[in-house]
Amino acid sequence: MRGSEKMGMTLLKGNERPAEIIGLAYALEEALRQFYTSSAAATDDPDVSALLNQLADIETNHKDRLFNLYRSIEDTPVDKETFEAQSDSHVMEGGFTVDDFNAQNRSGLQTTEEVLSLAMMVEAQAMDLYLRYADRRVDLEAKKILCQIADEEKAHLHSLGSMLEQKI
Repeated sequence: MRGSEKMGMTLLKGNERPAEIIGLAYALEEALRQFYTSSAAATDDPDVSALLNQLADIETNHKDRLFNLYRSIEDTPVDKETFEAQSDSHVMEGGFTVDDFNAQNRSGLQTTEEVLSLAMMVEAQAMDLYLRYADRRVDLEAKKILCQIADEEKAHLHSLGSMLEQKI
């Protein structure tokens, strides 16, 4: 699946507070985590299933970093359960809708290489989305948060590239 230049650009209007931006990023991470988890359960290949579960765990770690970032900037932060309840999304990282992404990609997750290639595509699209949002912002604090999240996606993309080199 390929993302268009405009995909995901309606997720933020441009007037969100940094905490709201982090909440959206958290929801996008959770939707991708759910995709990986459900894909792991749907495959018969134990190696592919283990890789998908590993990718789901990485998304959980990214969510934890986002929650810690939220707590560091919010004057009266809510607890994690409340934060998660407010961060509901049917859209995954990169701006893909969960249903469309499932329909177009679930069958293409048969090998380690396919899984890692797909994961890299999603992370690259997510990084690009956050940078496009940052480019449109004038609020320096929001711009900084968006760039920080994009840097996290870049690091994740680098890690996936290293995994691909090791496994292929």
